[in-house]
Amino acid sequence: MTTIETYRKRAKLLMRWRRERNHSVGGKVRLLPRFHHLSDIEALEQPMPLAVAQEIVAVEAGYADWSELKRALETAPAARPAPPPSLPRLLNATPILFVRDVAAAARFYGERLGFDIDFLHGRPPFYGSVSRDGACLHLRLVGAPNFADLAQRETSLILATVAVSNVKALFAEIEGRGAAFAQRLVQQAWGGLDFQIRDPDGNVISFVQYRTAEPDAPDAKDAGAP
Repeated sequence: MTTIETYRKRAKLLMRWRRERNHSVGGKVRLLPRFHHLSDIEALEQPMPLAVAQEIVAVEAGYADWSELKRALETAPAARPAPPPSLPRLLNATPILFVRDVAAAARFYGERLGFDIDFLHGRPPFYGSVSRDGACLHLRLVGAPNFADLAQRETSLILATVAVSNVKALFAEIEGRGAAFAQRLVQQAWGGLDFQIRDPDGNVISFVQYRTAEPDAPDAKDAGAP
């Protein structure tokens, strides 16, 4: 069961994040109606005494204020013992791409590659997520995307690979959207038929269909752009 001491620690952690200029504090500060209009930078400029941090923590937990949170904990029934943990399973992996403008990058993935924008975090956004079907990419703001610079020098450096059920159809769709290809369709010797896109920040994404998923894939000797 979560104790009042746990919430006190969360409030002190929030105060520390604010001192460290962590932009994620902005979204938490805006949980309080009187601060809803603030940008992330403006939120970091606001003083944050312990009482305000505790109020934010209480609202985040679903209570009106710190006093209501304390009363709820004092009257809560004793918690049942937690069941033993199950064996861990790895569920998925999400590539995080470094970009210079999160909102602009999200628009590119939406307009050119058909992704949906899951969320943009921050005012202005410094983190975001785009997805299409089962594929998800996260976007993180950086001053200089050094991995992308390396990818431009190293032609085979791919920063994310997305498996596709019908890569030819996806290639035709994305070509119709006007996207520029870093590599057009190529049958690879290792068994994949793929094409590559380079986003505006230089991140190279490979869309690949493996040989077992397409019995009529061309032979390696037929590799090349269509």
